[in-house]
Amino acid sequence: MAIDRAALAEFLRRRREALQPEDVGLPRGRRRRTSGLRREEVAALCHMSADYYARLERERGPHPSEQMAASLAQGLRLSLDERDHLFRLAGHQPPPRGTASDHIGPGMLRIFDRLQDTPAEIVTELGETLRQTLPGAALTGDLTAYTGPARSIGYRWFTDPAARALYPPEDHAFLSRMFASGLRGVLTLRGPQSRAAHLADLLLARSEEFRAVWDAHEVGIRPREVKRFVHPEVGDLELACQTLIEPGQSHHLLVYTALPGSESSAKLELLSVIGTQTLR
Repeated sequence: MAIDRAALAEFLRRRREALQPEDVGLPRGRRRRTSGLRREEVAALCHMSADYYARLERERGPHPSEQMAASLAQGLRLSLDERDHLFRLAGHQPPPRGTASDHIGPGMLRIFDRLQDTPAEIVTELGETLRQTLPGAALTGDLTAYTGPARSIGYRWFTDPAARALYPPEDHAFLSRMFASGLRGVLTLRGPQSRAAHLADLLLARSEEFRAVWDAHEVGIRPREVKRFVHPEVGDLELACQTLIEPGQSHHLLVYTALPGSESSAKLELLSVIGTQTLR
């Protein structure tokens, strides 16, 4: 497919002008003259340089890769129909829809953008973190940096001992059963050719513990109402986890809160101050 530079530039311009700062969690400010977002604001949302984005709107610059098109679609808060249209204008076949897609719907992103002072993350049904707030990264580390099978917390749990350091040792056996149960549920739902099936095959080949809990054929083991963490800087925390599900994409928005006035609440406030820094 050939890129349609003129139509792509116009589409990007119109979608940028339609977005308001409040739609993406940005302050409006008193001196704003543009009707929508500024180019540099969109570029930051899309994780690209302002110069690169500006050249696209001016019908210049390189042919956007599929990865760059996906970043544009996500940063501009496009619906799936709009995302597919953008991909075609950029000269690419649109990615598949459904549970295998990493594209987060604009509605869920609008909620996420309003949680920037709260530990929160958006994950796939396989436990792959797509977005984290800064307090969320301060709580669990940057989980969006993983690639390949390690994007899944269940895969890391059985293959990387460091993944368990954030949780009390007495909870490890339950969490092993929970992750195996969750993966089995997704595999049964999605079928033997799914990503869940591939992940299970990898774990069966790599982890003796996974093989043992997998053979138990447990299903329906849900997370406990209160999650316990052992943070390297602030120590033990007990947090409630509220979940919002987007059915069409099978994405989950997880929001962590502490009981007001509790020790964990005070520790969350401290985490919001220190962020991902290491205390000395």
